[in-house]
Amino acid sequence: MFAVATAAGLGLAGAGVAQAAQAGAVTATPTCAVSALSASFGQGLAGGMNHQGVVLKLTNTGAHMCVLRGFPGLGLENGSHRTLHSATHWGDTWYVKSPAKTTLTLRKGQSAEAVIAWTHANTGTADAVHAAYLQVTPPAATSHKTLKFPQWVDNGDLEVTALAYRIDVTP
Repeated sequence: MFAVATAAGLGLAGAGVAQAAQAGAVTATPTCAVSALSASFGQGLAGGMNHQGVVLKLTNTGAHMCVLRGFPGLGLENGSHRTLHSATHWGDTWYVKSPAKTTLTLRKGQSAEAVIAWTHANTGTADAVHAAYLQVTPPAATSHKTLKFPQWVDNGDLEVTALAYRIDVTP
């Protein structure tokens, strides 16, 4: 009889844990879906020593709060939207140190920023990539937004910081 009572007690405890887990899942803020984000460029950054950069903004255009954490993925495309050789380096850029990776909760209309940087010393040479568009993949996403990006990028190398509510790039 003790074994039956214990088993029944464990069953009820397990049901309570399952209900609590389900309740937590319902109230958890979801990761921002690509369809609920807009991507745009903010402040352009003047460069020296052939550096160039721009502030990237991801804005929650969805009806509900969502979260972003980490670094956006980047890729280059030509004028026909074909993928070009590129490499994205996450961390500090020539302009700013990368903020710490944190979870950002975005209300409707709220934005997160990252700084993108590249060099263009070899414009028109074999190791320069002439892009027409930039692919921006939000953290934890499998699809991307595409922005006009008519730039020469040495070796296709792009640097990008982690996302933050705001990144101060004033000198």
